[in-house]
Amino acid sequence: MSMFDRLAKAIHAEDPIALATRLDGARAGAKMLVDARGVEGDLGTPGLNAAVVAEARALLQLAQTSLRSFGEDGEPVGDEVQIFVQTFAPKPDMYVFGAIDFSRAMASIGKFMGYRVTVIDARPVFATKARIPDADEIVVAWPDEFLEKAKVDARTALIVLTHDVKFDVPLLRVALDTDAGYIGAMGSRRTHANRIEALRAAGITEAGLARIHAPVGLDIGARTPEETAISIAAEIVAMRAGRRGGSLRGGTLPVHGPAPVPQKAAV
Repeated sequence: MSMFDRLAKAIHAEDPIALATRLDGARAGAKMLVDARGVEGDLGTPGLNAAVVAEARALLQLAQTSLRSFGEDGEPVGDEVQIFVQTFAPKPDMYVFGAIDFSRAMASIGKFMGYRVTVIDARPVFATKARIPDADEIVVAWPDEFLEKAKVDARTALIVLTHDVKFDVPLLRVALDTDAGYIGAMGSRRTHANRIEALRAAGITEAGLARIHAPVGLDIGARTPEETAISIAAEIVAMRAGRRGGSLRGGTLPVHGPAPVPQKAAV
């Protein structure tokens, strides 16, 4: 199958895929395909290929297309090589459960990040477009019943803001049966401890419980809905990149891109 046949097949099936094209230099016109199954093509050097693959995968997460500049061997500070990365993918979904003040802020920053944001709440008096104007969709439904039928994949973010056991536990049980890339739940440490106890009693394994980011967000001292939404957004970005979310000052990892994969020691 040719590269373009593979691209056409992925687009037809709505499988996320990126096409990177080199715009200048001796290899101008060289192309590379990047998707969940692997990489095809060569843009010039191993370093450039690796840098573009990382960039393409990041752009695929949010279905964004962009022009990027690199050094000849993929250096992030260079501008010798221009690469156009075109993604073919639907927007990822962010499902926010609970129509509260924090949900309004989360919907705003979720859209800014490139997500299609749906807010779900069983209470019609709270689940209104007037209260959460930036949401792409407002759904009045029991959260667990909605999620059982919703489209969820590895790019999906599930954010549980209800912090009410009668909603949270059934919802999190369903969430842990999905491939969602991020599952976050709001609440105090005591609230989350009660959730964990109830989920263990329901048969959820320790590996499943470890997928839940709770209390949700990075530890930045957030208090307002807007600050909390920023902390959650930052945690999502850090998780996608394999980072812990600490301050860049004093760090040793590259500023951009995922953390390097540890190499096995020679024996």
